[in-house]
Amino acid sequence: MLTLTSPVETALHRLRAGPKLAVLAGFTFALFWISAPLWLGFALVAVGGLYLRGGVQFFRHGVAMLRPLWPFVAVVGLWHLWTEDLAAGGVIVLRMLAAVAAANLVTMTTRLSDMIAVLERLARPLAPVLPPRRLALAIALVIRFIPVLTERMAHLAQAWRARSGRRPGWRLIAPAALAALDDAEQVANALRARGGAG
Repeated sequence: MLTLTSPVETALHRLRAGPKLAVLAGFTFALFWISAPLWLGFALVAVGGLYLRGGVQFFRHGVAMLRPLWPFVAVVGLWHLWTEDLAAGGVIVLRMLAAVAAANLVTMTTRLSDMIAVLERLARPLAPVLPPRRLALAIALVIRFIPVLTERMAHLAQAWRARSGRRPGWRLIAPAALAALDDAEQVANALRARGGAG
């Protein structure tokens, strides 16, 4: 599986995972209370500034991680263009870009093992119902698999275009689902070989 942590070292890499996740939660919560496009634009620019502090390569990698959002941006934009409510569409797009960019920034500067440790501590009150280790591991696997599945979809689309002049569209759903199931089975086997999730 891919690693989400950026190899480009920044000042954010040296901060602890707990405070970063807490700031991310507060920032995301605040975004959903802001409805003015100007302030949402400032929030997105502020996140972009944090990326730029890591250098041009770090910034480019952060922008590349936003590529999976563009279909959603297009759908939201076209819908609000059709309903003639571009202001509301702009608010949704800015909010979405700022929230995902901030989340990507945290994952790019935090080791997955550190995030799992924080999630385990937060899940301790649920121990009688659900083992904290399993919950933390499940959340971490979801975070880790998102870019893996995105890259797998891109490879399938490239393979389709190499064999056909038509766009793949819905035809990729079945092979992508089978690939995801295969990856999940491999991860499950690896976890069982290491003694399970704990």
